[in-house]
Amino acid sequence: MMTSRNLLMLVLAAAVSAMTPTHAQAQNNRTLDELIRDVREQGAQEKREFAERVEEFRNNRNRQQELLRQAKSELESLDAENNALLQGFEENAGAIEEQERVLKQRVGYLNELHGVVRQIASDMQGTLETSMVSAEQPGRAAIADELATSSELPSISSLEELWQQALNEIAAAGKVTQFDAVVVDTNGEESQRRVTRVGTFNTFSDGLYLGYSADTGKLVEPQRQPSQRFQSMARKLEEARDGIHPVAIDPTRGTLLSLLTQSPNIYARIKQGGPIGVVIIVLGVIGLMVAVSRFIVLTSVYRKVRKQLQDKTPGVNPLGRIMQVYYDNKHVDTDTLGHKLDETILREMHPLQRGLGAIAIIAAVGPLLGLLGTVTGIIETFQSITLFGTGDPRLMSAGISEALVTTVLGLVIAIPLLFIHSFLSSKSNAVIQILDQQSAAYIAVIAESEHQAGSKTAHA
Repeated sequence: MMTSRNLLMLVLAAAVSAMTPTHAQAQNNRTLDELIRDVREQGAQEKREFAERVEEFRNNRNRQQELLRQAKSELESLDAENNALLQGFEENAGAIEEQERVLKQRVGYLNELHGVVRQIASDMQGTLETSMVSAEQPGRAAIADELATSSELPSISSLEELWQQALNEIAAAGKVTQFDAVVVDTNGEESQRRVTRVGTFNTFSDGLYLGYSADTGKLVEPQRQPSQRFQSMARKLEEARDGIHPVAIDPTRGTLLSLLTQSPNIYARIKQGGPIGVVIIVLGVIGLMVAVSRFIVLTSVYRKVRKQLQDKTPGVNPLGRIMQVYYDNKHVDTDTLGHKLDETILREMHPLQRGLGAIAIIAAVGPLLGLLGTVTGIIETFQSITLFGTGDPRLMSAGISEALVTTVLGLVIAIPLLFIHSFLSSKSNAVIQILDQQSAAYIAVIAESEHQAGSKTAHA
């Protein structure tokens, strides 16, 4: 069977051969035969190939049912596998959702735990940084600082280290230890000293209380110390090697000691009273000096007068001088002797009562000056309120301090001077009373002698 392409080639070959000259006809016939042969061979080859393809198609058609069955079997297997995978996917999706819920819950617990750890670490950081134990064991607050500022979950080792530092702080609170440390004195000079620490409350060195500066990590001497009694107890504790020894501690871990350095001393209190306070103090000192001098004088006079009562020889004292007047005027009448004795007593009363009026005046003027200071302080306070308002109480503190301090100074001076004046007045009155009693006794002696003389004259 010849194809259309071969037929077309054959026709063209015949046309070409008809148009060629005669002398080349033999050669062209040979070429045409070869061409026809080639065409035939090619056609036969194409037939064979077509037959092979037909045979292959027939064979494949016979296998189509088998291939269809295999394809359906593979499809069913794949469908089953797909269903199993879908079921597993759904189960895994539910499990993943549950695990995500558990994960969120546990992450929430961990975040809450992290916040608690950071809060505890922050509290521990403040405690460790300000603790007296840090002067002996510096750098303890590093782990607390790290955990307080960390944005990641802490490790078990970090938590254990923080726990150990907390236990160490608790244990140190019940110990009394001695160690060498750098101490900054009141002049700002540093020196290496032997320091005694009492728990987490106080540290001493040479009997002086020390404060701990968290900024520098060094022990510092405060500007003011507690009373000498407390310093003596601290010194004895430093020198002790065993036994139980009393000592005063600051339960606020240095707060009371720092407040002590900020509280004003006596000089500052007096300065707060202003000029009126100074005047009150000067008057009080003068009154006390007068009172002391009068006490010495009156005590000496009272002792001499009491001694003179047992001695008949006139001495150098008020009673002795009255006795001398009596001995010098035994021959006069009672009226004359009485007048002379009264004159002597009046002359002796002035030295005995000298200065008592001044003490009474100072005792009365002191509260009045305190009231004056109160008024001026209140006036100054209202002036501060007028100028600056009530926003800052420190602007009003000067006037209030002057008002209160002057009042206190006036009362502090007046109250003891009143008692002293009363005591000295009673002392002076006791001496005067003795003089009056002895004067009356001397007059009675003269009157009796006169009466006896008159009786003898009448009998005669």
